[in-house]
Amino acid sequence: MTGTIQARLDPKMAAGPQLAQIIRHLIVSNELEPGARLSESEIAARYEVSRQPVREAFIKLAEEGLVEVRPQRGTFVCKINLSTVLDARFVREAVEADIVKLCAEASSSELVKELRSQLALQLRLCADNPANFVELDDLFHRTLAEGAGRPNAWRVIDGMKSQLDRVRRLTTARLAIDHLVTQHTAVVDAIETGSPEAAEAAMRAHLKMILSDLPAIQAACPQFFETQTNPA
Repeated sequence: MTGTIQARLDPKMAAGPQLAQIIRHLIVSNELEPGARLSESEIAARYEVSRQPVREAFIKLAEEGLVEVRPQRGTFVCKINLSTVLDARFVREAVEADIVKLCAEASSSELVKELRSQLALQLRLCADNPANFVELDDLFHRTLAEGAGRPNAWRVIDGMKSQLDRVRRLTTARLAIDHLVTQHTAVVDAIETGSPEAAEAAMRAHLKMILSDLPAIQAACPQFFETQTNPA
């Protein structure tokens, strides 16, 4: 298995979930590309565990559509499935539109202050390295869910967006950070003024943006995607 992560496992925690998280990160960050073969024995040796937790990790990642376990052949990184990407985006929009409405209905100056601090950080840290934006974007959306009193809603979203995150990572070199921060700012402005409808509209527009970007991403990186008809 290739990849730059050299993490050590926490001996106090189950090895399988930790390995799944490590390998998931390598796949989502596209350090492990589609078709890459994952060696059960190599991973077990690297992290000084038996093969059983590695198998458990592979099963979990297969359930997420990130790897394919081929009997007698090995385990391989899957290509990105567009239907899964679109489903995750659809769920995000539905859930997060309601989240920001809740935030606006009970506007909190403390939440707004935290979000504006994050907006400044997004611009400052991402100017030279757009790849930083993905983590900061997740923090922003998680903070909204927590501010609405719905932290578990974010956990549900986070658990189903691995394929969507792979697409987001493919776009990092071309991200228009200023535009994305402007979209985030529109959400925060609506929350601050207690405007649920405006907050919902701003969030829906923000999360629909990837739909217009998908054809260009596929054209630039066709090797990452399963072969199928482009979504209209």
